[in-house]
Amino acid sequence: MQPSPFLGELLGTFFLIFLGESVVANVLLKGTKGNNSGLIVITTAWGLAVMTGVFVAQKFGSPSPHLNPALTVGFAVQSGDWSTVPSFVLAQVCGAFLGAIATYFFYYPHWAVTEDPGDKLAVFATGPAIKHTPSNFFAEMSGTFVLMVGASSIYSMEGSGLGPFLVGMLVFVIGNALGGTTGYAINPVRDLVPRLAHSILPIKGKGSSHWEYAWIPLVAPVVGAVLGILLF
Repeated sequence: MQPSPFLGELLGTFFLIFLGESVVANVLLKGTKGNNSGLIVITTAWGLAVMTGVFVAQKFGSPSPHLNPALTVGFAVQSGDWSTVPSFVLAQVCGAFLGAIATYFFYYPHWAVTEDPGDKLAVFATGPAIKHTPSNFFAEMSGTFVLMVGASSIYSMEGSGLGPFLVGMLVFVIGNALGGTTGYAINPVRDLVPRLAHSILPIKGKGSSHWEYAWIPLVAPVVGAVLGILLF
């Protein structure tokens, strides 16, 4: 398999979503070893999932991984070069979909014994703790703004090879500090693509995919990333 930026973004995003959504499944689905283990388990694993995804993406051909269409758009705004945006976003979408499908199969017996359709959806997609559209939009925009400025700052000053670990720590603190209101998607493919997987997978008693909310974790991260790179 020949390394390439497309392959790197696809595999890196796959690992990000597979690990990140699987920890949510471990915490929320019935009968798991991690059931009800709490938010800190989720935020820790998501930070480490980002770190793992970045390392994998670098190994397989994406030297400066994004794993996030909002960051891809933000960096294009910064450089003025939009030539790689379509291929990066396509790779991220494919990786996210495969990651969501992998989580479904990994936790296959646990869907049937979990009664709450909200918990099943939460494995795949984010949602507001309190539905308030302006606040929900601001939360997702702000989280991605911090991610954009923080990650750009880390890579502009870091030369030891620890960049992926430091970005993972950044996502960890974003999750703990800014994730309590909307679940900190801060990445369009982290929400939109797995939400699509939820809508088409044969999950017993899954309920609605709540598409009426899906535009917020799609649009707000892009706005936050662009504002962040303009500041940077």
